[in-house]
Amino acid sequence: MHDHAPTDLRSSSNRRLLTISLCLTASVMIVQVIGAIMSGSLALLADAAHMFTDSSALVIALIASTVAARPADDRRTFGYQRAEVFGALINSIILIVLATVVAVRGISRLLNPEDVEVQGGVMLVVAIVGMLANAISMWLLSRAQKHSINVRGAYLEVMGDLIGSVGVIIAAIIITTVGWMQADALASLFIAAMIVPRAISLLREVFSVLAESAPKGTQVSEIREHLRGYDGVVDVHDVHVWQLTRSAPVFTAHVQVEPDVLTSGRSAVLLDQFHSCLSDHFDVEHSTFQLEPADRSECEAAHD
Repeated sequence: MHDHAPTDLRSSSNRRLLTISLCLTASVMIVQVIGAIMSGSLALLADAAHMFTDSSALVIALIASTVAARPADDRRTFGYQRAEVFGALINSIILIVLATVVAVRGISRLLNPEDVEVQGGVMLVVAIVGMLANAISMWLLSRAQKHSINVRGAYLEVMGDLIGSVGVIIAAIIITTVGWMQADALASLFIAAMIVPRAISLLREVFSVLAESAPKGTQVSEIREHLRGYDGVVDVHDVHVWQLTRSAPVFTAHVQVEPDVLTSGRSAVLLDQFHSCLSDHFDVEHSTFQLEPADRSECEAAHD
């Protein structure tokens, strides 16, 4: 059983969800910046910076969605879906830069605790507001992120910021109860450490798409065996599977068939069966097959 929900960022519903999340994120980011200034919290400022990154990611995602919605033309025959991938690449680079800046400032503050004075109460209230806003954004994006690499990039950033807000809340509680100011620097380092794996994960997925690797979970050998099981099929070769973006796989193959398949008019029926097989069993909507007579390879070998 496969989920055939709307599959990409180009749908208007996905763009609406991204817009709502952007408004939430940007609003809370402003609150966090004000709270960081009032409380003197580096962790809260780092969380606000992460919010800024989230906002940038959502803006990039919305721009990419608009570009990706453009129809295919003679120059770009597959359309502009790869815009989503490039948007995700930009998001991952922003994450890495952010993690580096936060880590450097966090270490500096940790090594010089005498210069730190944080108002834990203000820090706690603002961090709770940020956590609630991120929880709502995650809920809004949770379905769409399963089908779009760019929405997933935005979703991962919001998820990381939610975890960061929890870390800031814990640091604020420690500062308020025991007065240990280094908790603020540790929370900022925690946010930096949390960002890196997400950025690497997103980069790996981007490079997998750009390298035209087979989609994760796709077993090419299994597809080949399915196609070989149809009546009249002799062999399947030159199989290629790649993806334009998340949940947009493309499949091509050469299929050797018995000569009577091509002469009896059965080829149209066989092609329909192939397309249904790829669509129903492997979630591949775009597939192309070249039918060849089984004795073609022998003829070609004789002319070599």
